[in-house]
Amino acid sequence: MFLLNSPFGPDEVWDQLPAPVQQTIIERNIELHVIDASSVAREVGMGKRINTIMQACFFALSGVLPRDEAIAQIKKAIEKTYQSKGQDVVEKNFAAVDAALGHLHRVHVPEKVTSDRTLEAAVPEDAPEFVREVTAQMMRGHGDDLPVSKMPIDGTYPSATARFEKSNVSDIVPKWEPDLCIQCGNCSFVCPHSVIRAKFYHESSLEAAPESFPSAEISARGFPETRYSLQVYVEDCTGCNLCVSACPVTAPDDPEKRAINMTEKRPILEQERRNIEFFESLSWNDRATVDFSSVRGAQFLQPLFEFSGACAGCGETPYVRLLSQLFGPRLLVANATGCSSIYGGNLPTTPWSKNDEGSGPAWSNSLFEDNAEFGLGMRIAADHHMTIAKELVTALREEIGYELADHLVHAGQRVGSEIRRQRRRVRLLRTRLEKLTERHENPKATALLSIVDHLVRRSIWLVGGDGWAYDIGSGGLDHVLASGRNVNILVMDTEVYSNTGGQMSKATPLGASAKFASAGKRIGKKDLALQAISSGNVYVAQVAMGANPQQTLLAMREAEEYNGPSLILAYSHCIAHGYDLKDGLRQQKLAVASGYWPLVRYNPALRSAGQKPFVLDSPRPTIPLRDYAYNENRYRVLRKENPEDADAKPQWVSLPVGGLKIAQLQRSSTRRSSKGFIELNSDKLEPKFH
Repeated sequence: MFLLNSPFGPDEVWDQLPAPVQQTIIERNIELHVIDASSVAREVGMGKRINTIMQACFFALSGVLPRDEAIAQIKKAIEKTYQSKGQDVVEKNFAAVDAALGHLHRVHVPEKVTSDRTLEAAVPEDAPEFVREVTAQMMRGHGDDLPVSKMPIDGTYPSATARFEKSNVSDIVPKWEPDLCIQCGNCSFVCPHSVIRAKFYHESSLEAAPESFPSAEISARGFPETRYSLQVYVEDCTGCNLCVSACPVTAPDDPEKRAINMTEKRPILEQERRNIEFFESLSWNDRATVDFSSVRGAQFLQPLFEFSGACAGCGETPYVRLLSQLFGPRLLVANATGCSSIYGGNLPTTPWSKNDEGSGPAWSNSLFEDNAEFGLGMRIAADHHMTIAKELVTALREEIGYELADHLVHAGQRVGSEIRRQRRRVRLLRTRLEKLTERHENPKATALLSIVDHLVRRSIWLVGGDGWAYDIGSGGLDHVLASGRNVNILVMDTEVYSNTGGQMSKATPLGASAKFASAGKRIGKKDLALQAISSGNVYVAQVAMGANPQQTLLAMREAEEYNGPSLILAYSHCIAHGYDLKDGLRQQKLAVASGYWPLVRYNPALRSAGQKPFVLDSPRPTIPLRDYAYNENRYRVLRKENPEDADAKPQWVSLPVGGLKIAQLQRSSTRRSSKGFIELNSDKLEPKFH
C-alpha cells in the first residue's frame, strides 16, 4: 500500500508518476492512495505541517486499529502532546484529522505503464566527479555501498555541494515584482537559506536572457545602462515567508501586495529553472565596486553559505550567511556542536561554498566543551604560517623584488581595501615564484609557494549557540577572550538547547519554560555581554537582525577589524520559542522595543582614540515586556500553568546604566558596581549614581 501526498487528484496523479515508479506499482500489485495534505494543512491553519494529516490517513488505511478507534487515539495523543501549546493548536490538529479522511482517495492503477517520464538524476551530469560518484550515491541512499577508497583520504570533504541537492520542500515560494521593488536588499539579507540573490549588470547582458527573466533599471546614481535582478532559487526555498515580512514596500492599490510575494511554485518551476541558469551566467559584482557598509550594498556579495538543511525560517542562518559574504574567501570557522554544526556539515552535502576563483571558507566542527580552544588553535596556526611566509619573503627579497617584498611584509590588512591590495600582491608574488622554481630548484621559493596565501590575513570565527557559549564551553570561551588574540566569536542565542530538544540553558530568560524548567525558569539569564565587557579588551556587540539589520552589519565589520578578541551575541528566533517563525523578524523587533534585548556595541579601540567605547544603538523601551513575551508559547505556558508566578512582581530589578545592565540590585539596597555606587529608592526605584 502506497500513500502519496500530491497536488494532483486521483484522476491525474497516475500520469504524473515516472515510468519506473509506475512499473514498480504494477509489478508489486501496490494499492495507491493520494491526498493533497499540503492544501488541507493550509486550509485548517496548520501551515506546512502535514504530519497529523498523514498519520490519520496511515491509520485509516493500515487497519492496525479500527478506523474510529484509531481516530480517537490520534486525537487523544494530540491533546496530550499539544495541550501545553494552547487550545488553538489542539483544535487546529483536530480539524486536520477530521479533514484528512475526506480528502483521501484511492487511485485506479492501470495494467500497463503509461508514462514516458524518467526519474530525474540525483545530480547534473556536469557536476564534479566526487559529487557524481560519492555525494549522489549517498543522496540516493546507497552510501553503504561505497568502497572506502572513494572516501577522502585526509577526512576533508569538498565544499559547495548543497547546491546539487534540490530539496523542493515547499509548494509556496517568493516571486519578485520588479515594478514595486526599491532594491533595498532586505529580503535577501534575512533569507535563512540564501535563496534570494541580487546582481547588477550592463543591459546588453539581457540579449541572451530567457523571455521570462525579470529585471529593473537599477535605482542608484552613477550606473548608466545598468540593470538589476533579484533571483529566487525556488527549488531550495523552504517557504518560510521571512522575505515578505522584511519587505517595506506595499502596492498603492493593494496593501496586501508587496515587492516580493508568496506564490504557487508548480506553475513557474520550469521558467525559474531557466532564469536561474541565466542568472548564474552573470558574473558576481566585483567587491571593489560594491559599498557593502550598507544592507543595500551587502546584497550584492556572493553568499558562501547556501541551501542549508536548517529549519524553515531559522533565526541563526542569516547571521552565518552574512559572515560568509563579508569574509568568506579568507574565513576559517571553528563550529561548536549544535544546530549550526548539523546544518553546517551534515553530509552528504555541505552548505559552505566557494567563489568562482575556488576560494571560500574552511570549516571544521569541534565539541561543546573545547570549541573555543579549537578556534584559538586556528588563530595561532594562521599567525605562525604568516610569520614563516614573511620570513621567506624577506629572505627572497632580491629574487622577487625589494618593493614587492616590503609591501607584502609591512602592508596593513585591517580593512577590505587593504586586503584586496594584498591579494593582488600575492597573485603577483605567486607568478614570480612559479617562474623562479621553473628556472632552477629553489627550496625557499618552493616553501613560500606552499604557504603564499597565508600572507593574506585570515579571519578566524568561533561559531556556536548559547548551549556552548553560556554553558558547556563557557570556561574555554572565557580563556580565549582573556588571551587577547585576534579571534571573533559569533554566538547565535536561541536561549535554549535547540538541537537536542529544547532544554534550558544559562541563556534561558526568567519565566521562560523549557525542558528542565517546565514551570518557568526561576533565575535570570546570564549576562555574557557584561562579563566580556568587564575584561576591558574585548569588542562586544549585541545584535538582532530583524530589529536593525544595519547595526548587525556594522557590528560584524567592526568586530573583524578590531585587533583583539570580539564577541557578537545575535538574537536568534527558534521553533523552540513556540510561534510561527514567519513572525520571527517581528518578534526580534519587539524584543528590542520592549527593552529585553538592547542593541549595543562596545569597542575598546575607541577608548585609546579618546572616544567613549560604549554605544547604545536602540532607544529606551516603547512597549511593555508582555507585548513581546506573550506572543511566544515559552512564556504563555507560565501564564497558563502558574498565573500567580506570571503576574508576580520581581524581587530583583535589572538596572540599565547607559543601556547596559551593569548590576542586578535588590529593592531597598545599595551595592557597588564596577562604575561606583548605585542606590535604589525602594518605592520609586529611582537610581542615584556616585
